[in-house]
Amino acid sequence: MTSESRYIDRELSWLEFNQRVLDEAACLENLPLERLRFLAITGSNLDEFFMVRVGGLQQLSASQGSSADPAGLTPDEQLAAISDRTHRMARHQYALLAEIESLLAEAGLIRVHPEDLVERQTRHLEEVFSNEVYGVLTPIAVYRDEPFPPLPGLSLAVCVRLDPPADAPDRQSRFAVIPFGRNVARFITLPAEGGYHYLLLEDAVRVHVDRFFPGEKVAECVPFRITLNADLALREDQASDLLSHMREVLDARKASDCARLEIAAEASEETLGFLTSKLEVEDRDVYRLPGPIDLAAFFRLADARGFDKLRDEPWPPQPSTAIDTGESIFETLAHGDVLLYHPYESFEPVVRMVEEAAVDPDVLAIKQTLYRTSRDSPIVAALAKAAENGKNVTAVVELKARFDEARNMAWAENLERAGVQVVYGVKGFKTHAKACVVVRREPHGIQRYCHFGTGNYNEATARVYSDASLLTSDEDLCADAVAFFNAITGYSQPQTFRKLDAAPIGLREKLMELIEGETERSRQGQKARISAKLNSLVDPDIINALYAASQAGVKIRLNIRGICCLRPGVKGLSENVRVVSIIDRFLEHARIVYFRHGGDERVFLSSADWMPRNLDRRIELLVPVETPALRKRLLHILGTYLKDNVKSRELNPGGTYKQLHPTERHPAYRSQDELYREVVGAVRAAEQSRRTAFEPHLPEPTGA
Repeated sequence: MTSESRYIDRELSWLEFNQRVLDEAACLENLPLERLRFLAITGSNLDEFFMVRVGGLQQLSASQGSSADPAGLTPDEQLAAISDRTHRMARHQYALLAEIESLLAEAGLIRVHPEDLVERQTRHLEEVFSNEVYGVLTPIAVYRDEPFPPLPGLSLAVCVRLDPPADAPDRQSRFAVIPFGRNVARFITLPAEGGYHYLLLEDAVRVHVDRFFPGEKVAECVPFRITLNADLALREDQASDLLSHMREVLDARKASDCARLEIAAEASEETLGFLTSKLEVEDRDVYRLPGPIDLAAFFRLADARGFDKLRDEPWPPQPSTAIDTGESIFETLAHGDVLLYHPYESFEPVVRMVEEAAVDPDVLAIKQTLYRTSRDSPIVAALAKAAENGKNVTAVVELKARFDEARNMAWAENLERAGVQVVYGVKGFKTHAKACVVVRREPHGIQRYCHFGTGNYNEATARVYSDASLLTSDEDLCADAVAFFNAITGYSQPQTFRKLDAAPIGLREKLMELIEGETERSRQGQKARISAKLNSLVDPDIINALYAASQAGVKIRLNIRGICCLRPGVKGLSENVRVVSIIDRFLEHARIVYFRHGGDERVFLSSADWMPRNLDRRIELLVPVETPALRKRLLHILGTYLKDNVKSRELNPGGTYKQLHPTERHPAYRSQDELYREVVGAVRAAEQSRRTAFEPHLPEPTGA
C-alpha cells in the first residue's frame, strides 16, 4: 500500500459524514419534520464547509499551492473531487425536499406556489408585501463596468434582469439585485382553512417585483445566494489589540472572495453568465438548485407549532440521581465525584455550580474557560454577579471561536465592565479546553471544586449534544486545574501536572505513549485493547500508531462521528481496527478514550479530537476518570455505542460507510434509545426507593 493510500482524504471523509446525516433525512422510519430537520442540518453543514474548508483550498489553489495532503491529493484535485461529490449531494437533497414537502402537505403543512394562491391569500400577500417587505428591501443597480456590490455571505437575494430601453444603443439587458438581509421573514404565513400554509419570501418578491422598477419591463427575477470565504487568518503577532484585530477579520469576511454561487435552476444563461462573471466564480463552484435555496432556513419550519405528530416524542433531560437538589453542589462533591452524561442527564448541575459559587460568601474565586455559550448565558451572568459580589473571577474567553467571534466579543466586554478579569485566550492558540475551578474557604481550610467537560458551557446545546461532565473535588485534579489556569493566564511555563495532560505540550505525547504501551503488551502476548469515542480522527502520527498497534494484534474499536482518515480492515495494516459512526437525534460530541493498560484500565474524558489542530494548535485537556463506578459507567457507554445496529454505520477500507441492520442473532439495538431508557429507569428507581423508605416521625422534644 502506498503512503498516500494509507489515509482517506479529510474533505471527502467530511462529505461522507454529511451524507450520513442526509441518509437520516432519507430514512422512512423517521417522522417527516425530523427528516426535514436532518435535511436542514446538511444544508447548514455545507454552508460552513464551503466557507472554511473550500474557501481555504481555493486560496491555496490561487496561490499556486500544489503540495499534496496526506491522502496524496493537491488542492486542485481536492476541489474537483469536492465539486463532483457536493453536486451529487445537492441533487439528493432536493429530491428529498420534494418528497418531504409532499408528506408535510398531506398533514396540512403546505408551501404555496405563486400560481396556486387563492384570492384571499393574494389579498393577504399584497398587504404583507406593502407593509413588511416593500419598504424594507432595496434594489441595487449592478453595472457591467463596475464592481459587484458587497453582499453578506449566506444571505438570500434575487437578481433582476431588465429589458433594455427601446432607444438603448447596445440593446443589452440591465441588472439589479435585491438583497433580503436577515430582518425579513423567509416564510410568509398565509390564511387557510386548516393547517399551516406559507409562501417563501423570494416567491413574494417575484410576484411583486414590478413595484421596484416602475416603468421598466422585468424579464427575469431569480433567487441566488453567495457563500464567502471565511477562512481568514488572524495574525496575532501583528495585533497589539486582539479585540480590535478580531473586528478587522470579521469585516474582512464581508468582502472576501465568493466560494460558492447557488442559483435557481430556472435562471437563464444570460443571468447566470452575468453573475459568474461579476463574482468571478468558476463553473465547478456554481450550483443550480431545483428548489428553495438555503436549506438551513427550514430549521424554522421543523419547529412549527401544532404538528407534534410529525416529530419525535421529546426526551427531556433527567435529573442526575447522584445529586441531591436539597443540598449545595459543594456538599455533594465533598462526598465524591459526579459524572453526568448529557443530554440524557441535565446540564443544570454545571450551571448551578457556577450560580451557587457566585452568591456563596465562602467562595473566594472562580476560574472559567468559555469557548461557545448561549445568547443569554446563565453562566456568563453568574460570573458577572460573582465579580460584582467581590469574588476574584477570571474568564478565559476564546475570541477565535469560529462564527461566534462577535458574540464572544460582546459578552467579554460586558464581563470586563462587571469586574471580571478577562483573558482573550493564549497567543497563537485557540483555548478549546472546558474547565471551571471554584475556590472555597471551608472549616478545614481552602477547598477547590472543578468541572471538566467535553462540550461547551452552553445550556442550550447541552439539550441536543451528547457530552460528558466530570464534577470533582479531587485534590490532584483541582491542583492541576489551578496550575492550568495560571499557565494560560500568566507568563509561566507549561506546567508538569499530577494527573492532567494538556495540548499543545504533553497531550500528543501521552496518547502516543498509551497507544504504544498497548502495542508492546500485545507483542508480549498480553491482552491489549483501545476504544475511543471522538468527533474526528485525522492526525497521521496517531493513525500510524494505531496501524502499528493493529499489526501487533491490539483490538481497536473506534466510534468516530465525523471525519476519519484511517482506513480500517486493510489486511496487513488495520485488520484489527473497526470504525463506526452513529447519527441519531442527538449530536454525538463526547470524547471518551479507553486503554486496557495491562488490566489497570485507563479511562479519560477529553476536549480534544485526534487532529493536528487539536493536538498542536489548541489548548486542550485530557482528564483521567479514576473513580471505579464512574469509570465503569463510561466503559458501559462506550460499549453501548459499539452495539448499535439501528443508527450505526461502519466504515469500510474504501472510505464509504455501510448501514448496520438488526439480525435474528442481534436484535435491534439503538444506543441513544438505550442510554435514555437507562437514565429514566435510574430516576424512577430512585423515586421508588424514596417512596418506599420508612422514615419515623419523632415527637417534638419537650422543654426541661
